[in-house]
Amino acid sequence: MIIKFQKFIWLFIFSILFLSCKNKKKQQHETPESGTINISVDESFKPVMEEQIKMFELSYPNAHIIANYKPEVECFKDFFKDSSNRLIIVGRGLNSKEEHFMIDSLGYNPGCNAVASDAVAIVVNKKNKDSLFTLSSLKDQLQGKIKRDKIVVFDGINATSTVRYIRDSVLKKEAYDTSVVKALKNSNEVIEFVSTHENAVGFLGISWIGNPEDSNQIKLLNSVKMGYVRCDICEDKPYVKPVQQSLITRRYPLVRPVYYIIKENFEGLGTGFTSFLKFERGQLIFRRAYLGTKMDFNTRNVQINESIQKK
Repeated sequence: MIIKFQKFIWLFIFSILFLSCKNKKKQQHETPESGTINISVDESFKPVMEEQIKMFELSYPNAHIIANYKPEVECFKDFFKDSSNRLIIVGRGLNSKEEHFMIDSLGYNPGCNAVASDAVAIVVNKKNKDSLFTLSSLKDQLQGKIKRDKIVVFDGINATSTVRYIRDSVLKKEAYDTSVVKALKNSNEVIEFVSTHENAVGFLGISWIGNPEDSNQIKLLNSVKMGYVRCDICEDKPYVKPVQQSLITRRYPLVRPVYYIIKENFEGLGTGFTSFLKFERGQLIFRRAYLGTKMDFNTRNVQINESIQKK
């Protein structure tokens, strides 16, 4: 019995040493500018994050970032349960319960920071004359109290950052009416559905349709019409579109952060990529994507009608 126990102890010690050596070997072959890393990215941020990864890899040819685009909840599942996943890009930071769990699991607190501001855009069919919204009317519509002839579509149900944000900021954690709300697979499907259904109202990240210099986004936006939301904090209460200046000034009510969360306690590729996002080159890419930046850039002037005055 004692011999078996001793064998078990030696086997356990050997396993720990083997994993430790494996991790050290991995760290030795990975730097902030080289190596391969798998990350999970909220699908609503896909267009801008594809551009970030493209430019990072062009700058550092020995770096390879494999991004898996999925709903926010799935990103967090990867982060908590998949030891090979060290970095996620999502629409919120860790809450206190999640922080304590990660500290208990890892022995240190994961890095977490907001690197940009995104917005939830509202799109309607081109033939729909009703493109003005208030936060209170949105809440009533989502709860089926008004406009029950309209179909509200999201880029998923419950598991996406768009659904979570609307539930938290508009519904104030109350339930929506499932008879008027429809879940689609992704942002592309939201745009396609709204473009073919005159009575549809869609919610998606502005990263998909907010860049007036991107031909793909112009094409998508031309198939639908962007809605205006009333700015209740503004003196004259105008109806505002989610353009870059209204994100930065928070005139547009439905603004949300873009966060990175990383569990890397060594100078690896994840650290290199998050530094790229935080500092000038990554921030300029967010700026060119017409999102709100954390760095203080002078926002360029573009011929866009941002607001409609209340009549």
